[in-house]
Amino acid sequence: MILILDYHMGNHHSVKRKLDKLGVASVVSADPNFISKADKIILPGVGHFGKAMENLHSLGMVEPLNQAVKIDKKSILGICLGMQLLGEGSEEGNNGVVEGLGWIKGKVMRFSVKDPLKFKVPHIGWNTVSPSKQNRLLKGIDPHAEFYFVHSYFMQLSDSSLELASTTYEDRFTSAVEDGHVFGVQFHPEKSHGVGLQLLKNFVEI
Repeated sequence: MILILDYHMGNHHSVKRKLDKLGVASVVSADPNFISKADKIILPGVGHFGKAMENLHSLGMVEPLNQAVKIDKKSILGICLGMQLLGEGSEEGNNGVVEGLGWIKGKVMRFSVKDPLKFKVPHIGWNTVSPSKQNRLLKGIDPHAEFYFVHSYFMQLSDSSLELASTTYEDRFTSAVEDGHVFGVQFHPEKSHGVGLQLLKNFVEI
């Protein structure tokens, strides 16, 4: 069973519809007790990093998530804001940097574009996701495939070996990460048609 964690920050049911299409059992829940029962966890999200971390704490999810991921070694996939939450912290706080879950060695930074007429922030639309190395998450997906993005922030890794894929939007940035059983994608597979469906299938089968 795949748990799609509902921490009141986004498009959980879009992810569930994709898993339903794959015939995969899943549940959307804000109940932290489901975390220990799940085989795998998906952490989707859209919105403000600081508010997301506040919600995770107020809903009592951080401790059971740490138990599931750090101790029980359950696989987790962070999507968009969900990927950013896997990192050590973000500039998108109410008063400076706010701490993240800390499972991926990296900080979340806001895009700083040199040509704002050509490169708008947020970065919205389809863009190529180029694998940095062979990996399980992008298995069977064309290396020139495009995925759908909506974001103003990106993760700057402090350990480049954790990068699975990159994307160029004026400058190159990390668009997918992996540290063992912890995965993150900056794009939205649930909005990326067939390639997104393949990525979710790959995660389920890991």
